Amino acid sequence: MRTPRGKLLLVLAVILAVAGTGWGVGTLLRSPADEAAARKPPEPSLVTAAVERRKLVATVVVSGTLEYGSPHPVSLAGVVGGEGVAGGGETAQRATRAPRRGTLAEGSVLMEVNGRPVFVFSGTVPMHRGIVPGAEGADVKQLQKALRRLGHPAPVTGVFDRATIAAVSRFYARRGYEAQRPTLELRRQRDDLRRAVRTAQEVLATERKALDQGKDVLPLKVRLAGARQDLKEAEQALRSARAQEFTTEDEAKAEAAQSAVRAAEEKLLAARQELAQATATPAPVPSATPSPATGATAGPPADTRLLELRVANAEGDLAAARSAVQRVREEAGIARAKRLAELGKNVRVAREAVVTAEQALRQARQLSPVELKVANARSDLAAARALLAELSRTYGTTVPPGEVVFLPRLPARLHKPAVKAGDLVDAAIATVTSSSFVVAGSVDVAEAGRLKTGLEASIETEAGKTVRGTVTSLGGRVSQGAVPVTITPVSMKGLKRLSGAPVTVRVTIGATDQEVLVVPAAAVVTAADGKARVQVEVAPDRAEEVEVRTGLSADGAVEVTGDLEPGDQVVINSA
Repeated sequence: MRTPRGKLLLVLAVILAVAGTGWGVGTLLRSPADEAAARKPPEPSLVTAAVERRKLVATVVVSGTLEYGSPHPVSLAGVVGGEGVAGGGETAQRATRAPRRGTLAEGSVLMEVNGRPVFVFSGTVPMHRGIVPGAEGADVKQLQKALRRLGHPAPVTGVFDRATIAAVSRFYARRGYEAQRPTLELRRQRDDLRRAVRTAQEVLATERKALDQGKDVLPLKVRLAGARQDLKEAEQALRSARAQEFTTEDEAKAEAAQSAVRAAEEKLLAARQELAQATATPAPVPSATPSPATGATAGPPADTRLLELRVANAEGDLAAARSAVQRVREEAGIARAKRLAELGKNVRVAREAVVTAEQALRQARQLSPVELKVANARSDLAAARALLAELSRTYGTTVPPGEVVFLPRLPARLHKPAVKAGDLVDAAIATVTSSSFVVAGSVDVAEAGRLKTGLEASIETEAGKTVRGTVTSLGGRVSQGAVPVTITPVSMKGLKRLSGAPVTVRVTIGATDQEVLVVPAAAVVTAADGKARVQVEVAPDRAEEVEVRTGLSADGAVEVTGDLEPGDQVVINSA
């Protein structure tokens, strides 16, 4: 049985339930007027943002991957070693020591093929041929420079000469290998060519002997030998005659004439002396009664006519003797000229005889059937010598095309081997990179126009590490509207473990030197007169235009100067 209090509470609960149901139904049931009033848009209002004073930094964001730079595929230019042919086919090039990851220094061994080394050198000219003795070119000069850098002096002439070959041999020996010597096949080939030359020489000598001993040739050979001997004697006689001014007979005549001149000179001198004595002392005349005071008296002058006649005759004899000497000399000169002319004629005749004999012998040989054999033997000998000379020019120590790889920059890092020990080497053998990291990424074509090499960048890893960097390359092949860009970190510290990791790079393309006034880019409107303006809120829902000059823009904000203060509210858009 319920009490009066309980009945009262029950009645109140029912009343409250009915009232709530009525209120709920009343809220759901609206009149058309109420519904229209509820759908009416709110009163228009201004959307504003505050003017700020801060530094502005403009960046371009690049997403990329951190990896080692300058990837370069490496392949061999040809065979390693010199055994190019065996059993009628090419020798298989098989890796006996595969490339290994790590740093490649100049002169290091990249791998081994068939037990032979493949060396790495620095150079921009790719290896494209085997370097053999006598080879010339830029690749040879490049090799010579590399050998000098490694302590093996070689002349930088661009010619693979003996000095360079010696330097190559020393380099191989220091690395524990032997420089490539001529192969067994080449040695056999050279021996065969040498035997061919000797055989051709023997055949030629035999055929020449047979030709010279022929009945139609031997008499002509004897005739030619005699003519040549006559010519030799005639030339010797002419040389002797030219060297001798006088013959023995001429010299005797000249000596006799000179003796006659000397005798005439002595006779003339004696006659002149007698005449001089006679004219200097008069002859005394004896007196019958000589005076005691004066003694004997002088007589008339002596008669000197005989002495004068003797002097005149002596002078004539001397002139005649001298004339005889001159005549002997003239006659000797005429005789010498005649003798030389005769000897010269003899030489000409002897030469003509030699030429005639040679022509006769030559014609006889040409008409002889053995001459054809001699000509063929001579041709065979020349061909054998030419083949031997051609082989000898390139015979010796060589650098096979596959034993050297030139890389643009060293040291380099062997990033990815492409062959294993036992594999055939017929394509790329590895990929090398530089020893430094780069970020390889791309940007839209529009963004690429804002970038240039040398710009500073900030590299952010997924772990939150930040490293400074620089844009080092921009451009290349455009793929799907993106331009490749490369950023190089300033420091490699702590990046080795992040190889292949994605990173985000922010490239700074501009920044203000100090704090400036900044407004949202959406707040700046360019009017019809071309001037930039912003609307500044001066009262609720009321704004005034203020003319500004814009500067650097970044991250949706723009630098402005004008009649603005920090904290001013500029209109972004109006409802």
